[in-house]
Amino acid sequence: MNTHLHITAWALGFILFAIAYVMYKKGNTKAGKIIHMVLRLDYLLILYSGGELITPYFNGGNLLPEAIVKGVAGIWMIVIMEMLLVRLPKQKPLKALWIQFIIAVILLLVLGFVRLPMGV
Repeated sequence: MNTHLHITAWALGFILFAIAYVMYKKGNTKAGKIIHMVLRLDYLLILYSGGELITPYFNGGNLLPEAIVKGVAGIWMIVIMEMLLVRLPKQKPLKALWIQFIIAVILLLVLGFVRLPMGV
């Protein structure tokens, strides 16, 4: 059940990220900040459910290094999302962050669905 919680939390996180990004892009900073704060609460749910999914790998097995890389990449993804939403209203360059975003999404999907199929 925790896998479903984690996937649902990530899906909600991407939806909230997209809404906050559009709000900031349109100049509606008040609505963008509200959605951004809700997204930050969702980050906690993502971290909790991801932590629950990664802990069984510490009991042994040959997939521990990949699980650690997935955990670090997940935290990296959250940092990228946060940096994009913080830099957008300040009109700072975002190209490097978007490249990292795409790389992180690909890495996380490959590790999450192909290499570490714990609860699927």
